[in-house]
Amino acid sequence: MSRLLFQWQMEVSAMASIRGRKDNGMLFFDFRYQGVRCREQTALPDTVANRKRLQKLLERIQEEISVGTFSYERYFPNSKLAQRFTRGAPPESRVQEEVVLPPTEPTTPLFKDFAEVWFSEKEVEWRNSHKAAIRRELNTTLMPEFGDKEVGQISKAEVLAYRAKLGKVTARNQRQRSTARINKMMNPLRQILNEAADRFDFRTPFDNIKQLKVKRTDVHPFTLEEVKLILETVRIDFRGYFTTRFFTGMRTGEIDGLKWKYVDFEKRLIMVRETIVNGEDEYTKTDGSQRDIQMNQLVFDALKEQHKATGELSEYVFCNRQGTPLAHKNVTRRVWYPLLRHLGLAERRPYQCRHTAATLWLASGEAPEWIARQLGHTTTEMLFRVYSRYVPNLTRRDGSAFERLLAQCIGGSLQFGVAEVAHG
Repeated sequence: MSRLLFQWQMEVSAMASIRGRKDNGMLFFDFRYQGVRCREQTALPDTVANRKRLQKLLERIQEEISVGTFSYERYFPNSKLAQRFTRGAPPESRVQEEVVLPPTEPTTPLFKDFAEVWFSEKEVEWRNSHKAAIRRELNTTLMPEFGDKEVGQISKAEVLAYRAKLGKVTARNQRQRSTARINKMMNPLRQILNEAADRFDFRTPFDNIKQLKVKRTDVHPFTLEEVKLILETVRIDFRGYFTTRFFTGMRTGEIDGLKWKYVDFEKRLIMVRETIVNGEDEYTKTDGSQRDIQMNQLVFDALKEQHKATGELSEYVFCNRQGTPLAHKNVTRRVWYPLLRHLGLAERRPYQCRHTAATLWLASGEAPEWIARQLGHTTTEMLFRVYSRYVPNLTRRDGSAFERLLAQCIGGSLQFGVAEVAHG
């Protein structure tokens, strides 16, 4: 009999466990009592420290069950099962005291402390502009929201609530934040909590939280006729600047930060090696952005003329009278937008010059791989995804180009003898 009792106790103990819920990441007890499987939820997230803590409590429960002193109501006073197990028992046998779990010492650092550690470790990898942006996000949004919470106690529900809050807050221009902006603001939080989860061995609350879907951004390149009109009308001192923008596809920071030492007239190359952000020279956007752009004749002539004006004045190709780089916001506000209004053209950011270059290259039949390299893309994927739909507006897509190629290369040299073929 004692052997059967021992075997029964072992089976019960083997079934008992501390488990984590998949929906909210909280731990719960899973054990058997009086032949009934019992599951009791806790308010503790699934961490190694909390599992150890609850495991000790479960072992005590199992011990009391084995010796017959366990009171369900004492451990789980608010459980429906507690009423079931105590129903019919004499009042004096019911234990009314509630088991209070001892207060837990913090097992993970506060968000504000770990975020500073994370920032200090990562900043060596970042450009100055990115470093400043992350610092701003930490100080203005993340620290006020999560600063005094343990990183291991921040729940998935809190993360989603924070994201929803970002979607409701209006930006300075009184418009709702875009999904792209919200994703960008969420990225530092994602990186911090994922890193903390890896270091302190807890489940990251970002599990199964995907980034918001970003709508496809339309580009609005200029036609070749519009480009010609703009270059003929723009102020003479900015004609070389916009000629270079339209026919090289350089990004704003790349052309504003272009230095004469990166212009090779002999090889007709513009070497993109730096960019300028917030008035400071920095490494390019990505490694793939490091590239050599071939100068066509228009760009070559424009830069030759520009060298006469600024070659001795500054190390920067395009600069102001003091020799310092152009302030792109000032150029946009005082030169670009007034020019478009004067010509009756739809208002578009100067960045559309880059889109225009890509579209014109495609329309002229240049190889997509070459175009991607000129733009600083490592593959042609973005090229086809963003620009290719504009090609039908600029070139014939009815097979006539292929027809002309066949006529030039093959013409009437082949004799098929169709009349001699017997059909049927």
